[in-house]
Amino acid sequence: MQLLLKEQIMSTQKATEQGNVTIEITEQGVATIEFFHPLSNSLPGKILKKLADTITEAGKNEAIQVIVLKSAGERAFCAGASFDELIAIENLEVGKVFFSGFANVINAARKCPKLIIGRVQGKAVGGGVGMASAVDYCLATKFAAVKLSELAVGIGPFVVGPAVERKMGTSAMSQLAINATEWYSADWAREKGLYTEVFESVAEMDQAIDLLTTKLANSNPEAMRLLKQVFWEGTEHWDTLLSERAELSGQLVLSDFTKNAINAFKKK
Repeated sequence: MQLLLKEQIMSTQKATEQGNVTIEITEQGVATIEFFHPLSNSLPGKILKKLADTITEAGKNEAIQVIVLKSAGERAFCAGASFDELIAIENLEVGKVFFSGFANVINAARKCPKLIIGRVQGKAVGGGVGMASAVDYCLATKFAAVKLSELAVGIGPFVVGPAVERKMGTSAMSQLAINATEWYSADWAREKGLYTEVFESVAEMDQAIDLLTTKLANSNPEAMRLLKQVFWEGTEHWDTLLSERAELSGQLVLSDFTKNAINAFKKK
């Protein structure tokens, strides 16, 4: 593989500090951004910030024509928020900053002038569903079931909700949000518009991604930039909206109800 750039954050001892984000760019202009955390690719605040920054910088890089967003591992795309970090939140300011991490990733993807292709190889929970909703074109395997579990731990999918609703519609989003302990299959998610295609294996999905990104890397960059603007019309207020939603979640996570629910969920 022809490689122009590779960047990595090395993991540290504490769970909230573990994980990494990497970016690789081929000579054809296909950038692959990959995130990883040993706990089913859950996302602590430091990784969320790095992910948002990496997407933003990739959007500015003239060597990049198209972006693939993926996670490491086999059967877990993203487990959402880091429970260890959630239960450690002690005030509204810290809570808002943490939930703003997901808002910043969604907004970075929204404002990135390059088309972003999502690669979802396994289950997506909470913020993981939000990330899959924030890309421009999403491919998945049959193992990529989805769940919005926030209400089950005393919060609610407030931050990711706008992205999920935009992609799947209010009916599907509310179904996920209300039935917060239920897994919905990858085929269900495809029918509702989250995934464009669902494949039997990772190999088949990756082959389809390679074919698509090759075509896009040879497409008119300005046409793709303008097309993305059209896709995201009507979301210009999301910087403010998602910040307000982050504050809502930051308030809820301080309640005894939510802290007890999170602790109970962790013990399952």
